[in-house]
Order: sequence, then structure tokens, then C-alpha cells
Amino acid sequence: MEFGIFSVGDLTRNPLTGVTPSEYQRQKDLVTIAKHAEEVGLDVFATGQHHNPPFIASSPTTTLAYIAAQTEKITLSTATTLITTTDPVRIAEDYGTLQHLADGRTDLMLGRGNTGPVYPWFGKDIREGVELAIENYALLHKLWREERVNWSGKHRTPLNGFTATPRPLDNVAPFVWHGSIRTPEIAEQAAFYGDGFFHNNIFWPKEHTQRMIELYRERYEYYGHGTAEQAIVGLGGQVFMRKNSQDAKNEFRPFFNNAPVYGGGPSMESFMEQTPLTVGSPQEVIEKTLSFREYAGDYQRQLFLVDHAGLPTKTVLEQLDLLGEEVVPVLRKEFEALRSPNAAPAPTRKVMLKRHAEGKIALPGGVHTDPSYKGVN
Repeated sequence: MEFGIFSVGDLTRNPLTGVTPSEYQRQKDLVTIAKHAEEVGLDVFATGQHHNPPFIASSPTTTLAYIAAQTEKITLSTATTLITTTDPVRIAEDYGTLQHLADGRTDLMLGRGNTGPVYPWFGKDIREGVELAIENYALLHKLWREERVNWSGKHRTPLNGFTATPRPLDNVAPFVWHGSIRTPEIAEQAAFYGDGFFHNNIFWPKEHTQRMIELYRERYEYYGHGTAEQAIVGLGGQVFMRKNSQDAKNEFRPFFNNAPVYGGGPSMESFMEQTPLTVGSPQEVIEKTLSFREYAGDYQRQLFLVDHAGLPTKTVLEQLDLLGEEVVPVLRKEFEALRSPNAAPAPTRKVMLKRHAEGKIALPGGVHTDPSYKGVN
């Protein structure tokens, strides 16, 4: 199982000092955070893709390539790659280049994006978001697996004899997670291709998360990629820790109350009760995270959000220290002890190369004719 962190790259005012970091400083801080995540032994650093304030994560491949040059082991991923408003050819070539520069230690999480104004900025319509996600990924999947692509669709110009370069490193494309909070069609899409499904459940109750994951697992098995138990699942979460639980709550509360995504909504305690948000001691984080398995089953990737809401970078690095020293080692041991022998391993580069060598990377083909199917073709 992989453990890591993800960042949404927000520029948020520190409610205690009144200071908002500059775009320059926030970019540099993201690199510092990623490097420290590797230093404390985490497996994954992921960053989002946003094109609207207050976010500065508009070019994840640039950021990740810069981090790749300064790290050695950590997997570099996206918390969102906008499959709806980013051209699939551009994605194939940008992430193909990143894969080579990072010696293969990269993957990506595809998402639709739910910020309405962003769509027309890129000539798209949010009302076609699901359709765009389905068609664009069908093309991306093809570009990474075929040397010469002939393709036509509704939302972009046709391709005739096109080759995306560079080709995937060692003929194995970056692993793809399909990220969705509330859209069944995306869970269906992930299942159809045998890809991973990432449910970033940071704002939703566990019952909703459970339904989405069960749908994905059921359809993963239906499409013949393995049993439902072998489906590849990732989860998100948010944590803030101090040695003493009350100290954590007292320190984080003003950041919670003033964060763009929280401010004016339910109380911190309500969020903690209803969502994966954990504010407390390392032991409380361990217990809450272990409880995810009760409704998600055995899963392969756990990412935590730790650097949002205006938290100072020094504080974020302290959170990483606690994750690396006190939380993740225990979670690794406990999850491994509970894990079914039939569950899939995390889709690391090593695992994907092995599956490729054994001919076990599934490639869906043809047009699906099941009348109940409403997803990909």
C-alpha cells in the first residue's frame, strides 16, 4: 500500500498573520514540501491542476519535472489532470516526457474539474463534462498503446496516422487513476479500462464513498479484469496533528474557519464526524485512517491533504515529520496485517513492468454491447 500527500496549490491568507504568500513563494514551497515528503519516507507526492484563483497549480508537469530532478524515489503524480479541458494529445506527450525525465516514477489522476468558468476558457462546455472525459480518455488510452493512431470523435479534429512522442518508457504507459467524488460514469470508466479509481472523499460521508467504490469494484469484475477484491482503489483524506489532541484542534481551528473550502459551513467537529478530516493526535489519525478499510475494503493508495488553508510551510513540514515518524509506519504494519492475500498490490512502476512482461495489462477492445452499459463507448 502507498502513502503520500496531495496539494491543491491554494493561495490562502494565513488567518493569524494576515499574510498571503506570493505565487513565487508558494511554488517554491510546493517543491520543498515534495522533497521533504520523500525524506520522511512517503511514497507519493501529487499536485492538482487548476486554472483559476486562488490556485497556482496550473502546470503540474512543469512542477513535477522540477521536483523529479531533485528527488530519487518518490512517485510523482497529479491530484487532478483535467481530461475535459486539456487536449489528450497534449496529455500524452507532456506526461510521456515527464515519465522519461522521472525515470518512470510518475502516474496521473484524471478528473473532470467542477469549476464552471474554466470550461469556456478552453473552448469547452461544462454540460458536456462527462462526455468529454469519456471521449478524451478513449483517445489518450489509444495514443499510449498504438504507434500510429487513426481516430475521429465529436470534440476535436480527427487524427490520421498520428504518433504521440515520446513513446511510453519501456512500452508501459503511466498508470492512470480516474478521480471522481460523485459521478458514477467515471467509476464505470475506470472499471472498463481496468484502471484505478480514486475517490477523493474529503467532503463526503463514508456511506457515499462506499457506494461509489462498490460500483467500481462490481464493474471492474464485470469487465473481466479480476475479482472485485482485486480492483485498485485510492482514497483521500485531510489531517492536522499535534502530540496533544486539544493542541491540534486549537491550532487548526482558525485555519479551518477561514479556509475558502470550509469557511461559513459546518463546524470543524461536524466535518470531523462526517468526513475523513482528522484533527488530533497521531494515534487518532491512525485509528481514523484504519477505519477507512471498513467501508472501502483493501485499497492501494492513501493520500493526505496537509498544506492548505494558509498553513505556514514550517507547520506543513512538521506534519510530514509526524506522518513519516509516527503515523505511516504504523499504518503500513496494520494495513498489511489486515490485507487479504487476494487484494491487488499498489500499481507501482515495478508492479506495472512485471504485469507487462507477463502480458497481464488488460487492453479493452471493441464496442461494448451490454444494454446496461452507459459509460465509455
